[in-house]
Amino acid sequence: MSKWIAGLALAGGMLLGGPALAQMERVAAPEGAEVYFLSPEEGATLSGPVTVRMGLRGMGVAPAGTQAEGTGHHHLLVDTPLDEVDLDQPLPANDGMRHFGGGQTETMLELEPGEHELQLLFMDHRHVSFDPPVTSEVITITVE
Repeated sequence: MSKWIAGLALAGGMLLGGPALAQMERVAAPEGAEVYFLSPEEGATLSGPVTVRMGLRGMGVAPAGTQAEGTGHHHLLVDTPLDEVDLDQPLPANDGMRHFGGGQTETMLELEPGEHELQLLFMDHRHVSFDPPVTSEVITITVE
């Protein structure tokens, strides 16, 4: 009987806690925090693979899961407009939303030939956006 009651209590707690998980609380980044591309440059025409170097001012880079004030890690949006991203939830990992949860500041991208839009998004230890978001300008590159 006590296992049944414990199970019922656990299920009830999950039901009550469910709405709280619907939106994660976003925290503010330090004043003046900025993320930007070191390379490639806006309008560059490149052959693949494309080297992307990510810059940051006003914050520190730490691996995902490391909760330390004023830190986070890089994400790269590839041909994915920011307005299509739910900034209140952890960012999913896919070809259009690349994660650098190990604290990386450089990567090599294999991109199909053609024009591509890239944007950096710096997020907290949970892969959730700061409020307001810390984003770079969108750059357009062409891969030959």
